[in-house]
Amino acid sequence: MSQAKASRFSPMAIWVNVALAIAAFFALAPLLWMISVSFMQPGESNALPPPLWPARPTLANYQQLLAQTGIVRYFVNSLVVATGVTASSLLFNLMAGYAFAKLKFKGRDKLFQALLAALVIPGQVAMMPLFLMLKTMGLVNTWAGVILPGMAGVFGIYLVRQYARSLPDALLEAARMDGAGEWRIFWMIVLPLLKPVIVTLAVFGFLGSWNDFMWPLIVLTDADLHTLPVAIASLSREHVADGELMMAGAVVTVMPVLLLFLALQKHYMAGLMMGSVK
Repeated sequence: MSQAKASRFSPMAIWVNVALAIAAFFALAPLLWMISVSFMQPGESNALPPPLWPARPTLANYQQLLAQTGIVRYFVNSLVVATGVTASSLLFNLMAGYAFAKLKFKGRDKLFQALLAALVIPGQVAMMPLFLMLKTMGLVNTWAGVILPGMAGVFGIYLVRQYARSLPDALLEAARMDGAGEWRIFWMIVLPLLKPVIVTLAVFGFLGSWNDFMWPLIVLTDADLHTLPVAIASLSREHVADGELMMAGAVVTVMPVLLLFLALQKHYMAGLMMGSVK
């Protein structure tokens, strides 16, 4: 038996894998039970002890969710908001991160340090002044009011800057000597090289915006504009005893972003690790 196989079956490796399997079970158990409850008959999950699997699986909860709650409209609202936040944050974070990494301008380092200092400020502290600013601009109760604050983020700028610093200066200087302007260099040379971190930022932005509850709840007063997390919270007050229906709504909310993360997991982890190391 080779040394690699021996180390794989060493006592330490076995205990580590057992610990990881237990941790994975506890992490996945609530999600699996949520999916199971969504297929149960009304009131079935209220039994003691709660059943792990539906006795007679049914799609009635999903049918009621689609027919009576307007879940499709809320799904589209979340998709519009999450796509808008993701696209705009990609544009501004990529440009700002590249500028901090490769362009020389007065006060660059001090400005970047000030941005990093802003990371220690809780986001909730800025909600009130941000809301008042949007109110003066007439953006309250609009999707623009939800999207605008997410157009750039300090963490995204930092991640892009750390990754862009690894780009060879000789490549950029050669492009300048060939007569390429800064915009052409950014769009034609830099962006293709930033593909891993672009995927990472896209996943970060989409997941964060899709799952955001507090800010849409504050800005959007019209129920027709609510996103999925806000709509599900509102429905839970109306259907407090319909646990199976609420679990179906939770599945509809969670599954799209979960599938997106699993599909892009390889690129997401590559961009995150390369950006942090470099």
